[in-house]
Amino acid sequence: MSSNVQHSKTSSRVQTWLAIVFALTCVFGTVGSAAAQSMNFPVVPDKLKPPVGNAAFFVAQAFGSQGYTCLPTANGGTGWNSTARPEATLFTKVFGQLVQVITHFASINANPKDFVPKPVPLSGNATWQSSFDSSKVWAQKVAGVSPGADVQSCRNTGSIDCLLLQSVGNQEGPTGGKFLANVTFVQRVNTRGGSAPTTACTVGQTQQQGYEADYVFFHAQQ
Repeated sequence: MSSNVQHSKTSSRVQTWLAIVFALTCVFGTVGSAAAQSMNFPVVPDKLKPPVGNAAFFVAQAFGSQGYTCLPTANGGTGWNSTARPEATLFTKVFGQLVQVITHFASINANPKDFVPKPVPLSGNATWQSSFDSSKVWAQKVAGVSPGADVQSCRNTGSIDCLLLQSVGNQEGPTGGKFLANVTFVQRVNTRGGSAPTTACTVGQTQQQGYEADYVFFHAQQ
């Protein structure tokens, strides 16, 4: 066996073990306070801060797309819908290695909180699901900031808005995993790309716009 092949297999095993260690952390409880304190949480405008009593416990970087559909407009023309459909994978670094931790998509809220109007809309909510224990959080926008050169953690002009979203539903994983089951708020910051197309379109046409962002997850302060 060549040294290159052996090195590749060793690196693969190391990465697998790192992922397992991180997965166990997620399965057996939310990231601890010591780990949370070591994370570099972004400074954001006041408008994007959750209410007092909520603490950031995890941040991850997303790579994906925002999906847009062409719809008829009131004046008889066509235009791209303003609310996009997200499809992204979130990663964090574990000892310098990127590890997939969460998937982000739109889905129907399967466990709505008491304040959510019933019946729950079928259009789908922004959803984050743990890649390790399958716990979920559904959230809706409560505040937004357009990117600008002087906006903290939201400087990339022309990108999708930075957001504060509130949980409207949470769900434990099938084996009781709780990594995202207690999330109260989610921030979307440091956005790059993802804005709606500016081209002409025909009704029913769809287009994916690539984007990156950081997502910060909060839970009730302990």
